[in-house]
Amino acid sequence: MNQAPGYYRYKIGDMVLTAINDGFARRPLEGFVRNAELAEVKAAMAQAFLPADALNITFTTLAIQSGGKLILIDTGNGDSGAPTSGTWLANFRAAGFDPKDVSTVVFSHFHGDHINGFRLKDGTAVFPNAEVMVPAAEWAFWMDDAKMNAAPEAMKGAFGGVRRVFGPVSKDVKQFEAGKEILPGITAIAAPGHTPGHTTFALSSGTARMMVMSDTTNHPALFARNPDWSAVFDMDGPQAAATRRRLLDMVSADKMQVAFYHAPFPATGYIAKSGNGFELVPVQWTTSI
Repeated sequence: MNQAPGYYRYKIGDMVLTAINDGFARRPLEGFVRNAELAEVKAAMAQAFLPADALNITFTTLAIQSGGKLILIDTGNGDSGAPTSGTWLANFRAAGFDPKDVSTVVFSHFHGDHINGFRLKDGTAVFPNAEVMVPAAEWAFWMDDAKMNAAPEAMKGAFGGVRRVFGPVSKDVKQFEAGKEILPGITAIAAPGHTPGHTTFALSSGTARMMVMSDTTNHPALFARNPDWSAVFDMDGPQAAATRRRLLDMVSADKMQVAFYHAPFPATGYIAKSGNGFELVPVQWTTSI
């Protein structure tokens, strides 16, 4: 049985943000956290009233309406993810959007659940009129043939996926540096560790601010509460943990609203300090924006 369409609108200043849900992928807990015992992970799951055997990892992107433009941050799994994912395009359309109206697609990093929605398996470009913006450090890593050839066998598919998605438009891709305003009101923030060029985004409109946290954490019930834990997807675990703690400290101190790619939908709220870790405090759902 299907749920209602998975989209949710809210405002940051004059920006209208629409969270677009792309379903979920079920991940067994065994081996999911590299530097914690399975019993510890199960205890954290129980504390969050989550199942003891597996985590349903959710996917939520952002569509931003600002200055007459429609901007996406990441694109979901497309038709390349788990059978329980791939709801993004239907939800995007249900929210009243048309892919041809997207002016810019900004990518946080190049894992498949973030990029595969840009180009379907048959090669179809989903957003025919959009410019493409990517972190320069991410592009440099994944498009390096020497790194691809030296990668472990399990990673070669990820390198191939990046080339499949971006190859046809590679000459037009715009690379950006961290620390710069890449679009009006959107500043790229370096957040390495999860991947070499993993990037978060500070949004600013008037006096309102928000941090798009990308994959700074996987499910916050595990990785905000335990920021030193390293998920199996973190390419450099210690660096990812240091980045995670730095960013969670910052948004907590600044009381910035946050959006997470892998938090429960609509995947936005605030970060509060809690013991040696942090807690995601969800926003209150509202029918008015």
